[in-house]
Amino acid sequence: MSTSWPQGYGLILLEETDSTMSEAARRASDISGPTWIMAKHQTEAHGRRGRVWASPRGNFAGTLVLHPTEPPQLVALRSFVAALALFDTLSALTGRPEAFALKWPNDVLMHGGKLAGILLESSGAQGRLDTLFIGIGVNLVAAPAPQEVEQGAVAPVALGADISQEDFLTELAHHYDLWETRFVTYGFGPIREAWLARAARLGEVITARMPGREVTGTFEDVDSDGNLILRTPKGVEAIPAADVYF
Repeated sequence: MSTSWPQGYGLILLEETDSTMSEAARRASDISGPTWIMAKHQTEAHGRRGRVWASPRGNFAGTLVLHPTEPPQLVALRSFVAALALFDTLSALTGRPEAFALKWPNDVLMHGGKLAGILLESSGAQGRLDTLFIGIGVNLVAAPAPQEVEQGAVAPVALGADISQEDFLTELAHHYDLWETRFVTYGFGPIREAWLARAARLGEVITARMPGREVTGTFEDVDSDGNLILRTPKGVEAIPAADVYF
């Protein structure tokens, strides 16, 4: 690979840990600059809302630790930055950008199946967000078994590419740095446009499930705050957080 490690980013490589997100939280106070933590194997990986994230050996698991300075609502938009970095990484490694799409709020699909997930967690005090953890899991070599996936969720798939976890991380770190620079320099506008150009099911009917209710409508847009915009029989609804089903 010709891609080089981005300047200014630290790197911690581990053979095994419970989860890179937990590892990042434990080390955060000792990390001063943006730093990637990657483990070759996770024993207790988790996804959104504490769900178990199946992580077979050989798959990619990494967390980026950042100390952002923006307000919390802007910091959270880095989920879109990470998604674009993943899309470009996968496109570069396979030469097949048409195979991939981005699923709101934080998944990457390959031929319609779930290939990768992004998880954001944070810490702070007194209304400030001091540390952001961007966790990324990619099914490089194997997809979880069907019984390990929530009923009705998008079926998982594996990339099946002959690439090491370390090489994948180098490519991902490179592309993340490029998109992070655009985000910091120009704001969310260009990120939003690029994400929408790669969005799965834009213009189609989807269902957003939230605690206690669900909304079905046409996926029209993502607004300037990152909300999912659905047009329903009752009008347009902006949804800040939900699980999306096709």
